[in-house]
Amino acid sequence: MTVTEAPPAPPTDPAELTVRKASTRKRLVPYWLLLPGILWLVVFFALPMVYQASTSVQTGSLEKGFEVTWHFQTYWDALSEYYPQFIRSLLYAGTATILCLLLGYPLAYLIAFKAGRWRNVVLVLVIAPFFTSFLIRTLAWKTILADGGAVVDVLNTLHVLDVTSWLGWTESNRVLATPMAVVCGLTYNFLPFMILPLYTSLERIDGRLHEAAGDLYATPATTFRKVTFPLSMPGVVSGTLLTFIPASGDYVNAELLGSTDTKMVGSVIQTQFLRVLDYPMAAALSFILMAVVLLMVTVYIRRSGTEDLV
Repeated sequence: MTVTEAPPAPPTDPAELTVRKASTRKRLVPYWLLLPGILWLVVFFALPMVYQASTSVQTGSLEKGFEVTWHFQTYWDALSEYYPQFIRSLLYAGTATILCLLLGYPLAYLIAFKAGRWRNVVLVLVIAPFFTSFLIRTLAWKTILADGGAVVDVLNTLHVLDVTSWLGWTESNRVLATPMAVVCGLTYNFLPFMILPLYTSLERIDGRLHEAAGDLYATPATTFRKVTFPLSMPGVVSGTLLTFIPASGDYVNAELLGSTDTKMVGSVIQTQFLRVLDYPMAAALSFILMAVVLLMVTVYIRRSGTEDLV
């Protein structure tokens, strides 16, 4: 037979009890600090998601009311009817993301390594567009790209519009109300979301690594290809995600700078919610967009070779 040992007697020393209570409270502090954020996510993210999920499988009308009937046919109807808007949204968002990366990386590099004492000034200029509303910034592009404006005249003189109109991105003598105008608006509005993560990632790189590469007779191009760019990949991944995800669901740029032929899926969702009042269709479109973007982001992160996001 084995004799079960009795549990140790609780401490009777008041000092030891005080130490144990203090240790327990110290362990609970992180959880108490996380509680407000968890409650915020539950109330303003999880619960609305559950509500929208239930809405997407309802049938009915605003006058008679909606009822959950598990009508999954709405998802198929949304895809079959609005797949051009989905493709267009991903195409515009992907193009704007690539342009933001091409424009933002050199600027982030200059801020991180070449700006010197002007670094803070340039960073303020990068975030300066946030000092005005998103709507005002987008409306400004209607003036910039207006017919007969300086931008259109320069593009016509350089015969750029001839090429872009052949590609279907502009008209022969017009930029406004074309895909190019929408992409320009997306690129401008989301460019800071690309620059800031890139700068943060580049600023973390130890300068001694560049010196070591030079000591090994590496050219500047080789140093960038072998040292700088691989170490900045967390910023590249973060910046592209912060640009692509909101751009794919944007509707302001498509509404103000585009036309009926450049409508994105965000515009369709907005119309279904506020004008048509077909809430199940709008909810289904939202979940399809979320699922497609989530799948693309998951594949992209795995293929990028880094999960260290800044």
